[in-house]
Amino acid sequence: MQEKGYKTLRKGRYSCAGNLYFVTASTNNRHPYFTNFRHAHAAVSGFTATAVLTDSQLLCWVLMPDHVHWLLQLGNDKTLSSLIRHMKAAATRNIRMAGVSEPIWQHGFYDHALRKEENIHELARYIVANPIRAGLVNSVRHYPFWDAVWL
Repeated sequence: MQEKGYKTLRKGRYSCAGNLYFVTASTNNRHPYFTNFRHAHAAVSGFTATAVLTDSQLLCWVLMPDHVHWLLQLGNDKTLSSLIRHMKAAATRNIRMAGVSEPIWQHGFYDHALRKEENIHELARYIVANPIRAGLVNSVRHYPFWDAVWL
């Protein structure tokens, strides 16, 4: 019998302090909560908070209308699952204060541990260019919900 859904995402997940991870989390039913500026700003202020990240580092991110991409380096304080749970929870608390009461996130997340041969700057450019590929803007300069530590 083949596993489906959230259990499949967790299968083989391994957290290692210092490793780089590319993570994608989607909104519940892919609802475009983050087309609303207040909701998007609330989410960003939640998942970028240093109290939430503790000793992990958020290297690059982009918040799309119905999902988020994070490129992060895991610290020692939390497992990958714990860190993402805290990031999503902090974003949800802020979004609730902005007036949304329904579930925000799908359960689980997709993660990819970067290998040494993968180019981190190329992946960061891919992440930041997401709004262009989605047709939301012609230039990332016109999209407010992204950041990268290299700027």
